[in-house]
Amino acid sequence: MKNRSIQSLTYASLLIALGIMIPLVMPVKFVIGPASFTLASHVPVFLAMFVSPVVAVLVALGTAFGFFLTFPFIVGMRALSHVIFAFFGALYLGKHPNLVDSPKKMMVFNVVIGLVHAICETLVVTLFFMTGKLSAETYTSGFFVSVFLLIGVGGFIHSLIDYTIAFSIAQKIGWKFKFPVYLAANKQK
Repeated sequence: MKNRSIQSLTYASLLIALGIMIPLVMPVKFVIGPASFTLASHVPVFLAMFVSPVVAVLVALGTAFGFFLTFPFIVGMRALSHVIFAFFGALYLGKHPNLVDSPKKMMVFNVVIGLVHAICETLVVTLFFMTGKLSAETYTSGFFVSVFLLIGVGGFIHSLIDYTIAFSIAQKIGWKFKFPVYLAANKQK
């Protein structure tokens, strides 16, 4: 039990460090009004979902800290909303580890997580939009473009891409690094 705790703490620490580093060094960043897209920024959170709900939440909190350091407050708040999809995604993977063996089921999981992810971020930005806390250009573009299209649709696509990257990495290292979801999937075979 103690070894598992140390291993989980190690995973959380490494993934948080990676999650903080990505927005600091990633050369591909797009910021358009309240929207920002940093390639691979969600990968550490998605990888943490293959470990446990606790690790996923810790990594989501840690990576949100990285975004608060490097981006406007609203982007940090959007990152903080990742706690929700990370927790429920990790919980689901823990109960259904056999998903890692089914690319088709994993695609469906990706879409569902992407929807939850996009909805949470859209709700955060909607709150800012409704309280007049965004830039004048955001209001000029209007709610549909600034919030629904950029945050909702754009965030959903960004989530799908980053999850695909994370799952590709997990498929390569999940067994080797003994991610609990992969170990549980192996037991079910």
